[in-house]
Parts: sequence; structure tokens; C-alpha cells
Amino acid sequence: MTDQEPRRTLKTMVAYGGTYTFDGKTVTHHLDIAWNQVWTGTDLVRNVKFDGRKAIFTTNPQPRSRDGKVAISVLTWEKLE
Repeated sequence: MTDQEPRRTLKTMVAYGGTYTFDGKTVTHHLDIAWNQVWTGTDLVRNVKFDGRKAIFTTNPQPRSRDGKVAISVLTWEKLE
């Protein structure tokens, strides 16, 4: 890796771990550990929609940390055979 690649990765990554609860529409992640230490011990709520083999997780509109612009983050997981 070049010196710039790790910096670019850190600007775009999100990583956390812990337990979760699911009510059929939203999943709440109860964070035990997070790459951003400010998140450790907090809850992150994501809206969940299912589309066939896909689970689509979205945030509510919120300001982005890097520029303050309001955005919605989307993460799609697809089950493979």
C-alpha cells in the first residue's frame, strides 16, 4: 500500500460490533466497540427493507461528519447461494 491508501480507507470505512435488536422495520445496533470511539456504548438505528434476497439498511437523514451536508447512508446486503 502507498502512504495515501490507508488514509483514503479510513475516510470511507465504518466498523463496529455488538448486539442488536430488530422490530421488523428497524434494527438497533448496541455498540460494544467501534472504529470511531465516540460511538462505543451508543445505539445506531437503521431502517430495514427486504427485497427478495437483499436486505437494505438506511439511516435517517443526518449531517455528514466531513462536510455537514445532509445525507442518507445506504448499505445493501445480498444473500448468495
